[in-house]
Amino acid sequence: MSHSPSRILVVMPAYNEEEAVADVVREVFATVPGVGVLVVDDGSSDATSRRAAEAGATVLRLPINLGVGGAMRAGFKYALQYGYDTVIQVDSDGQHDPRSIPELVSALETHDVVMGARFAGVGDYRVSGPRHWAMVVLSAVLSRIAKTRLTDTTSGFRASGPRAVRLFAVHYPSEYLGDTIESLVIAQRAGLSIAQVPVAMRPRAGGVPSHNPYKAAVYLGRAGMALFVALIRPRLPLSATVAEPSVNAPA
Repeated sequence: MSHSPSRILVVMPAYNEEEAVADVVREVFATVPGVGVLVVDDGSSDATSRRAAEAGATVLRLPINLGVGGAMRAGFKYALQYGYDTVIQVDSDGQHDPRSIPELVSALETHDVVMGARFAGVGDYRVSGPRHWAMVVLSAVLSRIAKTRLTDTTSGFRASGPRAVRLFAVHYPSEYLGDTIESLVIAQRAGLSIAQVPVAMRPRAGGVPSHNPYKAAVYLGRAGMALFVALIRPRLPLSATVAEPSVNAPA
């Protein structure tokens, strides 16, 4: 991993993840020593913030639940303000294996955004039903837009290099699925390069999955809408960023 660990910030959006977040934070520190870890508590009503802080993470508490996109935008702003030029998004439920972080960071040597792809030949993670077909369609469309093969465009395990951090600190979308689908379109239209590396997923270490049967049934429609919104929005040049965005002081 050629990037300096001191310039890398692992951002973990967390909503009521008191069961798993501390173990994930400790595992990140043990696996990639020297990186910063920011847990963005997205309006949790449990002990997520306290458990994360006890494990050594910096905690940024949001007063209300904004969703993953809003939490990540706060994380990008924090990274830019405190001198980090690389951001790694990691789930706080334990599904993302921190041992894959060095591979994501290494791929940033030649790309601006790197996806951790669950369907690229590593591991046995599978989805079915509407979610599966939505992912197939989205991957085909976004691969064409990004001009590279992408097999897992809704992955939340990803790395952003310096240019992407500056862009996303201002323009990271917060709508449902926008944080995954629309962010890739925004990045490509701003001239950033996108790639993927294969990763394996693990079972959740705690908490409640965000997708219930009802959400799975409407996933295809929402995914299509997110892609439509992304495609009709104007391009965002890299110059349309803020040099020093401000965030509230972390807890």
